[in-house]
Amino acid sequence: MKALEFHRNIPRFAAARLAGSVTPGGGAGVGPLKLADIDQPAPPGSDWVRVRPRLAGICGSDLATVNGRSARYFEPLVSFPFIPGHEVVGDLDDDTRVVLEPVLGCVSRNITPTCAPCGDGHLGNCEHVTFGDLEPGIQTGSCHDTGGGWSTAFWAHSSQLHTVPDDLSDEAAVIVEPAACGVHAALMANVPEDGTVVVLGSGTLGLLTLAALRAHTNPRTILATARYPEQRHMAATLGADMVAAPDEVRRAVRRVTGSRAVSQAGTQPRSHTHAGSVDRLSGGADVVIDCVGSADSLTDAMAITRPRGRIVLVGMPATVSLELTPLWHRELELVGAYTYGTELLADGTTARTFDLAFDLVRRFDLGNLVSATYPLDRYQDAIQHASSAGGRGAVKIAFDLRDEKERYRQ
Repeated sequence: MKALEFHRNIPRFAAARLAGSVTPGGGAGVGPLKLADIDQPAPPGSDWVRVRPRLAGICGSDLATVNGRSARYFEPLVSFPFIPGHEVVGDLDDDTRVVLEPVLGCVSRNITPTCAPCGDGHLGNCEHVTFGDLEPGIQTGSCHDTGGGWSTAFWAHSSQLHTVPDDLSDEAAVIVEPAACGVHAALMANVPEDGTVVVLGSGTLGLLTLAALRAHTNPRTILATARYPEQRHMAATLGADMVAAPDEVRRAVRRVTGSRAVSQAGTQPRSHTHAGSVDRLSGGADVVIDCVGSADSLTDAMAITRPRGRIVLVGMPATVSLELTPLWHRELELVGAYTYGTELLADGTTARTFDLAFDLVRRFDLGNLVSATYPLDRYQDAIQHASSAGGRGAVKIAFDLRDEKERYRQ
């Protein structure tokens, strides 16, 4: 089968980090990711089935890995060599079209009894990601035994698969997994009725979180930041009441919430404060959802969240350096939002995140977020496009394996 394999190679990882810092996506050409023809390993167990991808998305965590920016935190949570790709729509051998729920929890690892998080339906919090019948891996796309979506075939546990309704295109279906992340983030935010919520970042994850906020919460104002024209347009289309440039977000939140600006100098009249002189706000938004995960975005989040407000970290951070005094002084709540499972809804009922994600994709026609697709053998072009998607007017870039699927059918 044809696959993009990522090997443990420290010199190449360092080269990818250097190249990626010079050119967006430059790590794909010099790093540990290589296209190869390999034999598919045996299935991990009797409950595993083969999936032949149609489309496989490229997400932010994939880019961090390929470009040498992923945190060392993940080193014991993956097994090499692995095949990336966890945003997948594909076919089973009986031609059933499915979407992958990639988290590898206790059930897929054949661990009994399950850990408490898996038992409660919070698969992303599984305590056993390095144990059981599989090599380490927090999800498909980072585990050697399963393979991943950047290939012509991989293995999936039956519990990981969701049948795709006939009315959804492949482009819509490949958005379901990241949409589930957006739904989970929006519901974890606990946005108060008639409150103010800010979404930092309008890449794929930010836009999907915006749509989920509009579908599942009822704030007075949703404010989003967007760097590029197409991002600003999409943010407004998917639910933002206001869209600001990242360097204008403090002023925008100040206006929306009626907060006062606390300048660095401490002596400048409030009515004449400029964006660059606003250090933080006296009040702020009820909730800030950070879909970027950088030191700058987290610093902004702490500056614009009201005392005892909530910050939800959705974008995957690497190693960052932060001034945490405002977290302590303002008694802010900082929580992470990773993947999905079972959600508690406002009416007290529960629902699987993927079921909510299918509904969200259909309601907002989110297949339109797929901007371009590439065959596997153009992976360097695909990674470069995805790494600079916003500036090129794109959102989601994916690999298209529909032709390869037939060539490699066994």
